[in-house]
Amino acid sequence: MPEIVIRTAVNDDIGRCVDLLGVLFSGELEFSPDPAAQRRGLELVAGNPQAGRIFVCSVDGEVQGMVMLLFTVSTFLGRKVALLEDMVVDPSCRDQGIGSRLLKHAVSFARNEGFGRITLLTDCDNAGAQQFYERSGFLRSSMLVMRKPLENGDTA
Repeated sequence: MPEIVIRTAVNDDIGRCVDLLGVLFSGELEFSPDPAAQRRGLELVAGNPQAGRIFVCSVDGEVQGMVMLLFTVSTFLGRKVALLEDMVVDPSCRDQGIGSRLLKHAVSFARNEGFGRITLLTDCDNAGAQQFYERSGFLRSSMLVMRKPLENGDTA
């Protein structure tokens, strides 16, 4: 039976997380992989625990999945809240419960740290991801996501 461990990512995990994000962004409608940008983003979070946490799942010592929580505040709730970002499991390890374990770990962490809510985005056409999150207690929102690019050429 494989050894499965979920833990907070360390700097040595960033390269593998960049690879996993390449898999994730290759399948999304709005994004394309940019390993240098993904590395910068991961380093911003890994190097600043006040910004968020990256959790990884290793199987027999090899990172096969990741999820990131970014921290912010809800004035409506008057509490800290988290944004769930970049949940991905290596395609060769899917359907083994890794995603469920990662999500449960992230939810447990947020609950234990006193967060009032976790919000996430998923592609409109990704029914599998939507069902996965709904089975885990996430509710659909009637709110619409809008973005304002702040750099020339930025489309996301």
